[in-house]
Amino acid sequence: SGRAEQSALEARFPGVVRFENAKLVKRRDGTLVVMSRKAEIVVYDPQDGRERERHPLYYGARLRVEEGKEVKSGQLIAEWDPFTIPILSEVAGRVEWRDINELTMEERADERTGFVENEIIEVKEKTSDLRPRIVIHGQDGETRVYNLPVGVRVSVEHNQDIDAGDVIAKRERATTKTKDITGGLPRVVELFEARKPKDPAHMADVDGVISFGEDSRGKRRIILTPEYGDPIEYLVAKTKHIAVQSGDSVKAGEAITDGAVNPHDILRIDGVKALASYLLNEIQEIYRLQGVRINDKHVEVIVRQMLKRVRIADSGDTDYLLGDHVERWRVLKTNEEMVAQKKKPATFEPLLLGITKASLSTDSFISAASFQETTKVLTEASVSGKVDHLRGLKENVIMGRLIPAGTGVVEYSERRVKVEGDEGGEAHEQVRVGRASLESLVGLI
Repeated sequence: SGRAEQSALEARFPGVVRFENAKLVKRRDGTLVVMSRKAEIVVYDPQDGRERERHPLYYGARLRVEEGKEVKSGQLIAEWDPFTIPILSEVAGRVEWRDINELTMEERADERTGFVENEIIEVKEKTSDLRPRIVIHGQDGETRVYNLPVGVRVSVEHNQDIDAGDVIAKRERATTKTKDITGGLPRVVELFEARKPKDPAHMADVDGVISFGEDSRGKRRIILTPEYGDPIEYLVAKTKHIAVQSGDSVKAGEAITDGAVNPHDILRIDGVKALASYLLNEIQEIYRLQGVRINDKHVEVIVRQMLKRVRIADSGDTDYLLGDHVERWRVLKTNEEMVAQKKKPATFEPLLLGITKASLSTDSFISAASFQETTKVLTEASVSGKVDHLRGLKENVIMGRLIPAGTGVVEYSERRVKVEGDEGGEAHEQVRVGRASLESLVGLI
């Protein structure tokens, strides 16, 4: 995104600073460093407490303001390295290298800076149990372990003394290489078609604490232990960068490995509002990079159609079957009837459909046939004896009828208009609006 290639954040409006979900560490020089991955900074009006702006903060960002302090418009709030993602030490202490040797590490020159750095490489022997990691022996006796995935460059030496918040390793940040609109359009299609990414990030299903188990078949085992309930296990390839360390607390929906976010996971974990917000922001970001301004409502209309259907989880006393895909309004209407009859309503879970599938899954076969797979749609409709009640816009346009919107809404079709007479009496002139108005226009022509 555009934010990744910036290196600083400035306040757009004057106000007072507040941090949310922020775990901070103070370095020896007094600089505050962000140690959490879902931290946000809020600038609010001190008079009425109203939020003026909100920004996400990068892990490893250096803060230039403290909580509760006033900031002016244009004042520097935070800075970060736009090219690398750091791994930071949470405690001060002494560094110990474990399993970092000639088999797991080699010296490589940085293409940008020309400096020679130690980079973790993939172990060629598949039977090897080597797990490169850095252990920090804290001054208070506490020990912290930081696992190093392939591609990470080690920034500290064995037996070196470090402070809390120091960078112990870093890796290159994947920045957007293509800036033109053609580079962005495939991403728009991917979002609108609700496609699952090839190598998605693993997301925490619940709030909990991270730990690591025994490796299984060449994969790392990540264990997420919630406060209540059974632990959840994730098997992750050794080449994949793990964004969390042992002992870290994570919130539901937080990425625990690197990779593209799967929109279906956002829907399952965080719900409809979070997914709608994610899709809107991702699509707008692509157009924003080109300087194209699109009103949010245009994207919101499409996202609404993508989320209009639900999957039946428990049919209750309704006629639905388990796993049926039904329009949300239809299920809600059926559930109201069930509650009125003191019967068990159906339970359902939200469903995300790509725009092609959403268009073809409409109840109107005329609307579906006008979009794609015309022959297939019409053949299936004729074989199953479908009836189209012409409730939508497209099917009414195709059939040459007035669309059910504005004055074409069914409620208006039989409406009468009462006109008062000049002499106090009432002359009733019956005026039909809606469909009749169209017929009268056709007659005049």
